[in-house]
Amino acid sequence: MRLSDFDYSLPKELIAQYPLKRRDLARLLVLDRKKKSIKHCIFKEIINYLNKDDLLILNDTKVLPCRLKGRRLTGGKVEILLLAQKNEANFLALIKPARLKVGEEIIFDNDGISAKIINRNEVVFSSEDIDKIYQLGKIPLPPYIKREPQDLDNIYYQTVYARYEGAVASPTAGLHFTKRLLKKIELSGINIGYITLHISYATFRPVKVDDITQHKMDKEYFYIPNETIELLKKTKLKAGRIITVGTTSLRALETYASSGQKSGYTDLFIYPGYKFKMTDCLLTNFHLPRTSLFILVCAFAGEELIKKAYQEAIKKRYRFYSYGDAMLIL
Repeated sequence: MRLSDFDYSLPKELIAQYPLKRRDLARLLVLDRKKKSIKHCIFKEIINYLNKDDLLILNDTKVLPCRLKGRRLTGGKVEILLLAQKNEANFLALIKPARLKVGEEIIFDNDGISAKIINRNEVVFSSEDIDKIYQLGKIPLPPYIKREPQDLDNIYYQTVYARYEGAVASPTAGLHFTKRLLKKIELSGINIGYITLHISYATFRPVKVDDITQHKMDKEYFYIPNETIELLKKTKLKAGRIITVGTTSLRALETYASSGQKSGYTDLFIYPGYKFKMTDCLLTNFHLPRTSLFILVCAFAGEELIKKAYQEAIKKRYRFYSYGDAMLIL
């Protein structure tokens, strides 16, 4: 399996730059693997494809305001994306421009907090106050959204059920749910369970090897509470379906199914040939080509069928990527 097998062409104008005002009015492409059929719906109609005793699994991670803009002492602009906290003041980070030198100081428009470059991917702040450090930041919109973060992104780039801070990107498949829609789903006899997987750079790190089986995922923290474990068991006993919302939820569940591990770190990389143990259906957004996310959905539904669905979505002018439309794979 070559990386080039997981490619497709997308017109740039289909990359969504803004969220819809009504989350649940996004479009929904329903892909049936058995029938090999495609249907086009509005997201709020997803309830028509859920059955009593099904279990919807949501990732309740919350995105941190981890994109910081600063400047060098010489005046040049610097962008720092905080990836993980090593200790009180030290963070692993993506730093632009890459030509910054070790020891350089970065200053911010604030009450005096600065940062120093320790090495290519690490900074240390002059303050250990984590709240003050994140007050310097904004929501980390992905690079294909060609604008600066706005106030609306503080709301729309979080799911309505986001609870535990720790992610550097949003679990975007869940962005389409409203509290009202979730309540309607529960009243229909469909269970909802929560897991936490803090999305890190691992999820969107580029696949750089031609032989995809050689790609190594970085580790991401996940936690599956006992209440969700019980719901999983109950669903299996009642022959309901487990419907994971997003690739992050899926990877957490599949890690648990393979190892029995309920919390810790996962570096599970799913590619075609993987035998799914826990997930019956997948709700997901449309993903960039040549990424671990696109490879995962190809593993779940088959490369040929996924490419057919993507071409249909392009033909029908669906909105792509983080603020785009969704696909339900049955």
